[in-house]
Amino acid sequence: MFFEFRGQHPNQLTPNRYYRGTVDGFAEFGVFVDIGPVTGLLHRSEIPKRLESLDWDAGDAVFVQVLDVHDNGNIDLGWSLRQEPREFRGRLIDDPDLGAPVLPEKADGEDDTEEPDSEDERGEPSAVDRDDSETSTTDGGQAKSAQPIESKDAEAEAVDETEPTSEETGTEAAEEPDTAQVEESDTESTADEEEPARVPVVDLDAALDETVVVEGTVSDVRQTAGPTVFQVEDETGVVDCAAFEEAGVRAYPAVEVDDVVRIVGIVEEHRGDVQVETEELSVLEGPAADRVADRRETALAERAEPTSTTLLVEDPSVAAIQEDLVAAATTIRRAVIESRPVVIRHTATLEGYVGGTALERALLPLIREEHAEAGAEYHYVDRRPLSDPIYDVEAATSDVTDMLEAADRHDETQPLFVLVDAGSTLESVDGLSLLSIYDAGSVVVDGGYADADATDTADVLVSPTAAGGSPLSTGVLGSHLAALVNDAVREDLAHLPATSFWTEPPEIYADLASDAGYDLETTTDIRNAVALEAFYQSYEDKRELISDLFWAEDNAALATPLSEQFETKLETELATACPHLERREDDGVQIDVLDVAEYTHRYDFPPTELLLAELHRREAEASGPMVTIALDEDELFLERSTALDVRAIGEAVADRVPGGGVTPRGGRDGRIEFLSGRREAVLEAVIEEVSVWLG
Repeated sequence: MFFEFRGQHPNQLTPNRYYRGTVDGFAEFGVFVDIGPVTGLLHRSEIPKRLESLDWDAGDAVFVQVLDVHDNGNIDLGWSLRQEPREFRGRLIDDPDLGAPVLPEKADGEDDTEEPDSEDERGEPSAVDRDDSETSTTDGGQAKSAQPIESKDAEAEAVDETEPTSEETGTEAAEEPDTAQVEESDTESTADEEEPARVPVVDLDAALDETVVVEGTVSDVRQTAGPTVFQVEDETGVVDCAAFEEAGVRAYPAVEVDDVVRIVGIVEEHRGDVQVETEELSVLEGPAADRVADRRETALAERAEPTSTTLLVEDPSVAAIQEDLVAAATTIRRAVIESRPVVIRHTATLEGYVGGTALERALLPLIREEHAEAGAEYHYVDRRPLSDPIYDVEAATSDVTDMLEAADRHDETQPLFVLVDAGSTLESVDGLSLLSIYDAGSVVVDGGYADADATDTADVLVSPTAAGGSPLSTGVLGSHLAALVNDAVREDLAHLPATSFWTEPPEIYADLASDAGYDLETTTDIRNAVALEAFYQSYEDKRELISDLFWAEDNAALATPLSEQFETKLETELATACPHLERREDDGVQIDVLDVAEYTHRYDFPPTELLLAELHRREAEASGPMVTIALDEDELFLERSTALDVRAIGEAVADRVPGGGVTPRGGRDGRIEFLSGRREAVLEAVIEEVSVWLG
């Protein structure tokens, strides 16, 4: 039996009944159907076929089942197998003014003033009760415009019968249970129904189609063309909770990010992801909110701790800062759990790429586990090379601008910034301070020399020199840190430390790579290929390309030719530069000077620092301890065989060359900048200071 609605308000509809309606319009999430003057939503999850395959147009007559009418007037509709009037057993008019459904003739004025004789008769006739509700099915049907068909049989059923006949006990009767019985049963079950159980987010996939309670903190609110989606985090994970007011209208407008909420809803699957269809949402305050927050904080602290605190391999120099590595790993893991994006900023160098990519490799599986939505791994992990080997105000300004724009446009949470191979020198203090002004957390992982005055700027610092040790490869540190962040990727990381050395790697890391199936030739090819690709498109992360170089099964097919290109380009530039090396002796110290502004292809591979390092290695093998200087138009770089404090030398040169604008940049292993007009005076002063330093 189907009904025609002649009421005026949603609450006058009766759940479980089938109504004739008209298609009002389509949305990404379903179909809007007019039932008389009110409109309901047939959600795409209720349609047993793809929404796009429905042969419906706006204005078409269709049949739907009213599943529920919410307090706010929202109407949830269900699918009807029958989409033709003749497929139903009859038609009744649902006019609230008449008190009960009636046949069309009565609705048109025939005997519509008759009062029921008893209290039991005030309501729907039993024959109507029996026929007006049909269980929903999962078979599809095509909607077609048609006129209702009346029959005397239907009228007889509606008026004369009070009990189902034996002929109706077959399939059709089973499909159309007595509405009065259904409604009475629903009333009794509602009265006796227990409060829905609270289900942790991690267990929601096992509670599909069930009504549950979710308690947590709102981490994001986004308005779609249909429902409002609240992203809610509890102590186990994060889930999207969709609440519908009207298409494109914000539901629960008072609820904001960081509110502690309690949501009652039905667990459904939406585009392959678990989603809660919100029926009730309330903001918790006081002790109730405190309990949720405490429960979440305790669980977060436990989950954030690394599952294993052992290093990739025993290395005494790394073990000295193992506690710092564990602290950094805990901070990074917590950011993932809290749905905070992790922004990895690293130098566009071999060490920067090895350390930064190792962390990215560890984070991606954690992101996929924590966030079911497609594309989460691109949203919650952002690895970007730095244009300068220091994290200065320019870099921080770019990051803060992106962060504020994301927060303003998309209500994104504050990210955690992880600086790899940068951030431990004075030049990074202002940049890190800018991040802290906006409460953006920071982790610094830098194997080079750290400045004492810069060690307190980052929230977590991993620096061997700050702990009293000697410099280490940042690629090695990043690999150990990545293993602590995600123990499951240790095997993937085993060969990375060996690829971060320009000379033969230490035995422990060579053996670690060998055990993982990477011999010295292979790690050398990977090293060269990564260094080459780091130079080109230096501002791009090149995620897939770098990943292929490190981990593709046939990575040799990619790394070997790139390594050959590396060697060819490097040898070509060395052949160009070597004849122009100027050798000096000062107090027994050999100093080689190369004017890179005049005698190199400045914008081609290799970059100045890589060329300088290779020049120095080759010359030092033959001559012993020495210093090699690369002199550019307004800066110079020093490569040395023994300890040399570039910052101290730069400060001394600034005193020797007043008005030269001499500024050391990047710590004791950095570079010296100056005004181009004082270039020769600065060079002479640097040579004298190096001689004093080593003499």
